Order: sequence, then C-alpha cells, then structure tokens
Amino acid sequence: MSSDKRGLTYASAGVDIDAGNALVERIKPAAKRTKRSGVMAGLGGFGALFDLKDAGYTDPILVAATDGVGTKLRIAIDTGNVDTIGIDLVAMCVNDLICQGAEPLFFLDYFATGKLELDQATRIINSIAKGCELSGCALIGGETAEMPGMYNGGDFDLAGFSVGAMERGADLPNGVREGDVLLGLASDGVHSNGYSLVRKVVEKSGLNWDSDCPFSDETLGQALLTPTRLYVKSALAAIRQGGVHALAHITGGGLTENLPRVLPQDLGVKVDLSAWKLSPVFNWIQGVSNLPEHELLKTFNAGLGMVLVVEKDRAGELAKTLVGHGEIVSVIGQVVSGQGVIYSGSLA
Repeated sequence: MSSDKRGLTYASAGVDIDAGNALVERIKPAAKRTKRSGVMAGLGGFGALFDLKDAGYTDPILVAATDGVGTKLRIAIDTGNVDTIGIDLVAMCVNDLICQGAEPLFFLDYFATGKLELDQATRIINSIAKGCELSGCALIGGETAEMPGMYNGGDFDLAGFSVGAMERGADLPNGVREGDVLLGLASDGVHSNGYSLVRKVVEKSGLNWDSDCPFSDETLGQALLTPTRLYVKSALAAIRQGGVHALAHITGGGLTENLPRVLPQDLGVKVDLSAWKLSPVFNWIQGVSNLPEHELLKTFNAGLGMVLVVEKDRAGELAKTLVGHGEIVSVIGQVVSGQGVIYSGSLA
C-alpha cells in the first residue's frame, strides 16, 4: 500500500502566483504609456501615489466613480474577442466623472477569473490601458484575482475604479435654467448597458455571434462588442470653454431616467425625437423584439451617449467645439418648466 506524501501547494489548488507576476511584467509597458502629470508610483507596490499639485490643481475636490461592463462580458467571453472590453470598463467610469465636471486622473482595475490565462489577461489589461490613454488618465494599479471554483471555464469579471478632480466651485451640474439647450452627442452603438435584453434579442433572431451582422459589415458578435465611446476630451474642452451647465451620461435608464438626474426639481426637458438618427443596431433590436419606443428610450441610449445642457446663446459655439473634437452633435431639445422628460416626434 502506497501513499503520496507530497505536500499541497497553492499551485496545486489552482492559483499560479508566477503567472500573476508575469502578467504584471507584461502590462507594465501599457501602463507606462498612460503616465501623466501627477503620477508618482504605479504598478508593483502595495498602493499607488498621485500628486494633485503636480497635476496642476491648487484647491482640488476629488470625484470617484466605479462601474463594470455588465453582461456584455458574456459576448467577449463566448467569442474570445477581449481586445476592446477594457475600453468599455474605462468609459463607464470616466464618462460618469466628467458629468460632475471632473477631469479623470487615474484608474484602477479589478480582474477576476477562475484560471489565469496569461495571453487573454494581457489583452484585457492592454485594452484597459488603451481606454485610459484615450481618456488622458493614468492606469496606476489594479488587482488580478485567480479564484478557482468561483468562475467556470474561461469566465472572468471586470470592475473599474476612477478618480478625478476639479477646482473647488467648478462642480456640475450648476446653473441649469429654463431655456437652456440640449446638445446630444452620438453614441457608437449599444455601449455597455442593456445587454441582458440584447442577448435575448439575438436568441430570438436565430443568429449567433459568428453570423453576418444584419446592420454592419462584420459579424454580429463584433458589432455588438463595439466599445463604449469615450467623451472625456471633447466634454472637457466644452466645459473649459464655458457655458456648460450639466452633462448626462446616457446609460441604464436611457434618456428617460438620466436627463432628470441633472435637473433642478422644478425643471424638466422637452426632447424632439426626430432631431437625430437612430443607430442601425437599435432599428434591428426594435425590428426583432417589437420593443415599444418608450421602452427603448428607457433601456438604451437610442443613439445618444452623452447630453450637454448649455446656455442658449453659447450652444452654437459649443457645438462647433464638440464637432472639432470628433463628435456628431444634434440639438435635441431644451429645458422647460415642470418635471421629467417630454417627448415629441418619433425615432427614425
């Protein structure tokens, strides 16, 4: 009778510390590309340091945001296309920060998986770094958690945390009043909310991720993984120009629930649905699901990922600034007396 007297190790329990260390080394070049003024120490330590004075602030107020990507991750996992999902993660955080009037300064990520696949993890973290680079914020730290028994197969989860700053007294929303104009900025598709419904629509359509996309020249999976648009640089340019009273990031809840979040209690908005073109993906979703227009407006961004509330007399010049930064801008309505969102026209 024989017995195996070899001791248990962390590796035999399914956690590879060496792989985790190798991942840190692999992603250091990507993190380095995101370095900006204020970064003192980044990856590798027990914490990361950031100097607000070096970043140019004299009397700063910090603003923090955290978010995930939701079930859009399921498409990335099932297709193996993980090269843009980190951009979504960054966007969901930094697009919220700018709505407070804050400049995103740094970002930390949390990546959890059942088994660390080094190549896959490197691609994911590189995409996070890309999102940071496009937003002008630094990737200064994060956590990679290998947790066998918690995630099946190649499943993983992502969360992000971003901190921004503004000078005291520059916080938004501020000064919203009746007559202000709404400038809608076009989205790049579904972005990162509503994907539990999107996956049901795909199931109902009889298509799969590898099918030819009915609304673009790529596979359906590729089209639905189009990353969330980053509005940081264009929005900050508009804020610094002056005349911006509020910004609303159009995510879960759509226009119907996100616009009232930036309005005083005695004010509402009137929105002309014919003022912009509905994204092709939403035409397809409506066609397959018979989703009523009011549900579309409460579930998805309906083609507008960010809305700015601006002074009426400065709307034209602000629109030009936004266009100059690559945005497609539509004048979609105005602030009115009352409460909530009043729609006119119809989506097309």
